[in-house]
Amino acid sequence: MADHQFKPYVPASSSMAELTFKAVFLGVVMAVVLGAANAYLGMKVGLTVAATFPAAVVAMAALRVFKGNILEENIARTTASVGESLVAGAIFTIPAFIISGAWDEFNLRDATAIMLIGGVLGVLFVIILRRALVVEADLPFPESVAASEIVKAGQKGQTGAGLVFGAMGIAAVWELFKNDAGIHFIKDKAQHFVHFSKSAIEVVGNKMEYAGGMLLSTPEASPMVMGVGFIVGLRISAILFAGAVAGWLVLVPLALFLNPGVSAGVADDGFIALAVDVWFRQIRPLAVGTMIVSAFYTLYTLRDSLISGITKVYAAVKGGDAGAPALERTEQDLNLRWIMVAIGVMAIPMFLLYRYFAASTPGALVLTVVMLILGILFAAVAGYLVGLVGNSNNPISGLTLSALVISAVLMVLMGVTGVHGLAAVLGVSGVVCCAAGVAGDMMQDFKVGHILGGTPWKMQIGELIGVVAAALAMPVLLMVLDQAYSIGSAELPAPQAGLMALMGKGIVGGEMAWPLVIVGMFLGVALILIKAPAPMLIAVGMYLPFPTTSAVFVGGVFRAIMDWFLGRRDASEEEKTKAENSGVLVASGLIAGQSLMAVLLAFIVLYEQAKLGMAETEHLLPTLGNSFGAGLLVYPLLLILLVWLPLHRSRT
Repeated sequence: MADHQFKPYVPASSSMAELTFKAVFLGVVMAVVLGAANAYLGMKVGLTVAATFPAAVVAMAALRVFKGNILEENIARTTASVGESLVAGAIFTIPAFIISGAWDEFNLRDATAIMLIGGVLGVLFVIILRRALVVEADLPFPESVAASEIVKAGQKGQTGAGLVFGAMGIAAVWELFKNDAGIHFIKDKAQHFVHFSKSAIEVVGNKMEYAGGMLLSTPEASPMVMGVGFIVGLRISAILFAGAVAGWLVLVPLALFLNPGVSAGVADDGFIALAVDVWFRQIRPLAVGTMIVSAFYTLYTLRDSLISGITKVYAAVKGGDAGAPALERTEQDLNLRWIMVAIGVMAIPMFLLYRYFAASTPGALVLTVVMLILGILFAAVAGYLVGLVGNSNNPISGLTLSALVISAVLMVLMGVTGVHGLAAVLGVSGVVCCAAGVAGDMMQDFKVGHILGGTPWKMQIGELIGVVAAALAMPVLLMVLDQAYSIGSAELPAPQAGLMALMGKGIVGGEMAWPLVIVGMFLGVALILIKAPAPMLIAVGMYLPFPTTSAVFVGGVFRAIMDWFLGRRDASEEEKTKAENSGVLVASGLIAGQSLMAVLLAFIVLYEQAKLGMAETEHLLPTLGNSFGAGLLVYPLLLILLVWLPLHRSRT
């Protein structure tokens, strides 16, 4: 149903200031800061959180000091969130160059080119789709509606900035105390290996004694990770945790039990490392197979959305110039014909980038055509899905994996293999993922602007500025995180990038652990046949470290506790909304605060290494001990912040 009777919050006849320097500058700063937080979060947890909510709150609080209006706040928010979404797309693919060995060390120039080309193309693609999906399509846009309500409430003095900044400070101090570069006081987790007794089992006529054990670990003492669980809720966090239980508490013990020779001669204190090694080398490839099947199944379930998106792209282009002067201010896009020209111009540097990666002119030409086709298709799908379920649930990793498989097969058929073929395939995936990530976020921002009465073409300029700023700044951050924490390690596992690396290397280089991957694919088929919820999330839970996924689950439990108390006291819809918004703002602050402190400590670690000329740094602050008991403080602290505080604010 078309939105013909809709009236924006700010009338179309208004001439209120909008695309101002202070709004764009604030948006760029937030794009870099929130992008840094999301980069660390995504590579640590495998999930990212849309920056729309914290960006909206910070924009309201900051611009109120400079007497900014609601439309300037809208520009600052959309500039910030689109920069953050570019980072979300980049961390799913660019770390794959490191993990796969395509790069010996982080390549700042190539990473910048991938993010810049993919981000700009994502903006251009979505400008074509805006009218079809935001105005004409009957889509609910749940997160957009929620964000617009927060902004409207802010006009009455209820910004919620205190919640965000207060939670940021608490989480930042926590990260400083627990991090090895800080005071080294709070222990992240406790791990213990439980040995099984010997069991006599007859296999193929031979009776043998089997023994093994199970690695038990507590959740990570991380406000950031638990904040993620609170935002996504109990259902999603429980599905993710189910994968962790299957991987760590079923498959790892089974592998150890049925291979008695592996554990022979291992000291008691070495079984933890052995279990982790089994998970890393055997369970993660199996999880990759499950993710592959899940990704293609997700695309299959979205076939109607895909066809709808293609149809709307064609209709939008056929309709001509969407920015005709006869349209009202709230319906004016940038000139559509110039957007098409700009897409053609961007194809040139994209071709040169692929030519550099593939060392093959025909291969680069094919990849360029493939990316342009897949880019516009996946942008349409990403935008459509955001309209249905919100940007936080946008499955861009599945879309990217599809682009990777298609481009990898094409490269093999054309004889472009080895390091060049792998780099070219990952390059296509990087551009597609950045474009799809930007597309989903922009569609959400366009809907918020549509509700508030923003001018589309001014928002589009702000988004282009935000993307360019993030593309120039964020590769430096990724390089620092890699040098400080090592991308692909347990500290920064980067699960989606690991999947891309394994798939690209397996298809192009022939190094796939196919037996384990195939078993995982059949597991994915089994999950689909029994209609298991979100097989992709189950696979990601198997792929991630157990302390991380269990901490996400704890955050989901906190959300369920808050909902239970609201239901017990028969809270009104208004009280439920206030509690939910307060909890989301606190959780967003926890994520931003701990992530940003981790990024800051990464820079400090590099500085110390350069100054001392050694691999290990000295503690920056006095060592006070390493107490597991101190880590338990996170639970009452977060119960207060994520349960009691939102419940209290819902009554005021």
